[in-house]
Amino acid sequence: MKRRDFIKTSALLAAAAGSGELMKATAMPAAEPETEHLTEPEEPAEGPLIVSAPMLQNFAATSIGVAFAVSALANGYVLIGERPDLSDARKFLCGGYRVTDIDDRVIRVRITGLKPATQYYYRIGADRIRYDGGYRMKILGNEEDSHIFRFTTAGADANAHFCVINDTHARWESFGPVIDKVAELAPSCVIWNGDASNVEEAVEDQIRIFLNPAIERKDYATEIPYLFSPGNHDSRGMANRHLERVWMFRQPEERLPRDWDLGRNFAVRLGDIALVGLDTAEDKLDTNPIFAGLFTSGPYREAQTEWLRDALAQEEIRTAPYLVAFCHIPLFDDNPRHNPGDVAPADKDPQYSTDFAYWQRTCARLWGPLLEDAGCQLVITAHQHRYRYDAPTADRPWAQIIGGGPDMGFSGSGDNRKEDPGKFPTVVEGLIYRGRLEIRVHNLVTGTIQDRFTFPPRR
Repeated sequence: MKRRDFIKTSALLAAAAGSGELMKATAMPAAEPETEHLTEPEEPAEGPLIVSAPMLQNFAATSIGVAFAVSALANGYVLIGERPDLSDARKFLCGGYRVTDIDDRVIRVRITGLKPATQYYYRIGADRIRYDGGYRMKILGNEEDSHIFRFTTAGADANAHFCVINDTHARWESFGPVIDKVAELAPSCVIWNGDASNVEEAVEDQIRIFLNPAIERKDYATEIPYLFSPGNHDSRGMANRHLERVWMFRQPEERLPRDWDLGRNFAVRLGDIALVGLDTAEDKLDTNPIFAGLFTSGPYREAQTEWLRDALAQEEIRTAPYLVAFCHIPLFDDNPRHNPGDVAPADKDPQYSTDFAYWQRTCARLWGPLLEDAGCQLVITAHQHRYRYDAPTADRPWAQIIGGGPDMGFSGSGDNRKEDPGKFPTVVEGLIYRGRLEIRVHNLVTGTIQDRFTFPPRR
């Protein structure tokens, strides 16, 4: 277009806009009206929209997550307040800023701006959505759970009482008793220390594990909040590559930009105890051909090192009399046949009994000095499917507990199945008792306390 013609056309458009005739002055098509409504008949609702109890996730002092399953396209929310009748309730919508989430499987609501060590009451709800396009959406109906639940946030004044479960692997025959024991102990929170999954390819399988488990207590996480330290199995499968679609990350404002992808690491003050969660990631190297170059556990572990350094320096963590760390794969093992997880390039070496990591020497070298300098008294791990206690030494001043696996007193399967008293699920309980941190290891096969350990305050 010549400059003279461009100026002439621009003047015409400006004049048309001023007279309200812009659309007549140009050849541009009319935009779709924002007020357009659906004209087709509304689809009747079929069955309940909310199809699971809520699950409290990523417990913290001033925030918490609530997730629940739905049966159709929906927009969800949480009503939360400090009064039991919710007369002071605030409404938090699913999703972050700008737009809400619309999902046909899982609703995730992150609630921020809460007060530490405070009891809250909440109710979940969802709107059934019909969506046909950017300007063609409609709420077809609303459903609210009739139950009002409650929980208490973390903080220095919270009740210092936690439980740890691990390696549940969707084994319902053992998961049920584990959850029953947690309900009996009624801790302030639970740390799920990895391998909740096996290899999950579909979101529906994740929903079955976390939101609709095949156990009697469907409401197991409605009032007892959960923290999650993922295991190696929790990243396997197409669905598990994006586990945050069912088990949410923290909101961006709860993390430094550097830690954007560390949404499940946690540093939480619970009374006199500081709880710190780390992710040991895969039990095989990224260079193992089985992963085809599609895993990046190495950089992930290194990124957590900088996060850990800052987390341990936080005032509420630094001043806690007790520091307990959690991760799935052990950070120590004195068995020379146990693979330390750094045998490049493919995890294989005849001196080791397995071609996967029994323990994580790399993580121990990255994180161990920071935990030692901070005066960490205990690291609670999992992965080996057999309970063990490693007492502290001069070279390793923190103790290590390895939680038991899902086997109910047996090892092997089929014709090779045999009784094995060393194979039992555990619930590791921690609390302040008589002025000290006491750890009780509950054996779910015998129904007894397998071990007790006490720890003095850190220096």
